[in-house]
Amino acid sequence: MSLRERLLLRRLRERDEKAFREIVGLYRDRVYNLTYRMLGNRAEAEDVSQEVFITVFKHIEQFRGDSKFSTWLYRVTANHCKNRIKYLARRHDRGHDELDENMDDEPGGGALTAPPASPRPDRQLEGAELERLMQEAIAELDEEHRLLVVLRDVEDLSYDEICEITGLAEGTVKSRLHRARLALRKKLQKHL
Repeated sequence: MSLRERLLLRRLRERDEKAFREIVGLYRDRVYNLTYRMLGNRAEAEDVSQEVFITVFKHIEQFRGDSKFSTWLYRVTANHCKNRIKYLARRHDRGHDELDENMDDEPGGGALTAPPASPRPDRQLEGAELERLMQEAIAELDEEHRLLVVLRDVEDLSYDEICEITGLAEGTVKSRLHRARLALRKKLQKHL
């Protein structure tokens, strides 16, 4: 952990609101991206992202510093997402947003696999369609597989970080990730 991050966390433990705003500024996009990829709904992702940062502010003392702060933050985020998925399943309110045309305007919105913007409209349309198909396929995965795909393939975290976030052994992470990728491939082959 960098000196800057340690000082920032110390200030946050002292309930410094400026430090809290800095933490939110540093991690807002990554937290939103994870919640959106897990929940598949923009409004839910925004709500859960806010809840995550409130939890961080209230419970920063629980961060012992054994790992990187971002790893702890991802664990908090993943737990909030899992709780929201269970809540929504109980309410039978699991509808997904259709992806907006202006997805790149959203924080963390275009971070999955869409190709870079191209001056050719047909390529832009293909990229937006691929992004939509990928998000739909990821949303259809069970929550454990979805979390692993998002953490590894979207957020590009190491296996060690994923193990720390999920509490799973590395072999389990790798085998579940392999099965998740196979399921994604199968879902996407129907469309491609």
